[in-house]
Amino acid sequence: MQLALFQMRVKDQPAENLAHATAGIARAAAAGADMVVLPEMFVCPYTNSAFLQFAQPRTGRYAQTMAEAAAKAGVWLIAGSVPEQEETRLYNTSYVFSPSGKLIAAHRKMHLFDIAVQGGQHFQESDTFTPGDQVTLFDTPFGRIGLCICFDMRFPELSLLMALQGAQMIFAPAAFNRTTGPAHWDLLFRQRAVDNQLFTVGIAPARDPSGPYVSYAHSLVCSPWGEVLCRAGTEEEMLCCTVDFAQNSSIRAQLPFISARRTDLYGLLDKKSGTVW
Repeated sequence: MQLALFQMRVKDQPAENLAHATAGIARAAAAGADMVVLPEMFVCPYTNSAFLQFAQPRTGRYAQTMAEAAAKAGVWLIAGSVPEQEETRLYNTSYVFSPSGKLIAAHRKMHLFDIAVQGGQHFQESDTFTPGDQVTLFDTPFGRIGLCICFDMRFPELSLLMALQGAQMIFAPAAFNRTTGPAHWDLLFRQRAVDNQLFTVGIAPARDPSGPYVSYAHSLVCSPWGEVLCRAGTEEEMLCCTVDFAQNSSIRAQLPFISARRTDLYGLLDKKSGTVW
């Protein structure tokens, strides 16, 4: 699969961001991408006030524009995330579109970014958003894909559950900051890849030092061996990478983490389905 990560600049007007994302999707498709991924909150600044101001329902312009962009470019599209409004609630939601422009999945961020790092970042995403409650996987001709958003990736049970349900790659549109990014960005994506023996992808906005929330950037793709296959810098960049899911089964045959689990002694309960993995 030819993968393109658009580490795009995010401005303060959704219309500009949608147009910029659409142009990037077309450019990635022209370069041969099968799947294009956008960053977390690619339509507006990462602030609670912007989430409230710019939230739209799933039937609104954000989803419609991205559906049209995917169909015109003929690519699979993971459209970062947007502030989604449903009645009185707001969600941090990632939409996924097929090459025909059909909405095939939507992930609502399950773990909200409520942190207070001593001497560093403070943010309360729960001041605005309601947490989602669904594990999100979708099927493509290349293989099954797992999807989460930013802070979700910190919870190993979620990644393991997606792996046990057949995910070959986990995507996380994310906006780590300059406190958590240098400490944990590479470590987190590499470790989730190694733990679950699959590809992991983190796609962030480009860094804007003058913005209200400064992204760490450094979008990356990790292999099931824990190697960083490609990595962006801090500026806007189209990062392209080829992935082969056959590498997952090869690594799992050499180091049988998944098959060697002692399910006679422990398991992972999926409370939505009641299944113990």
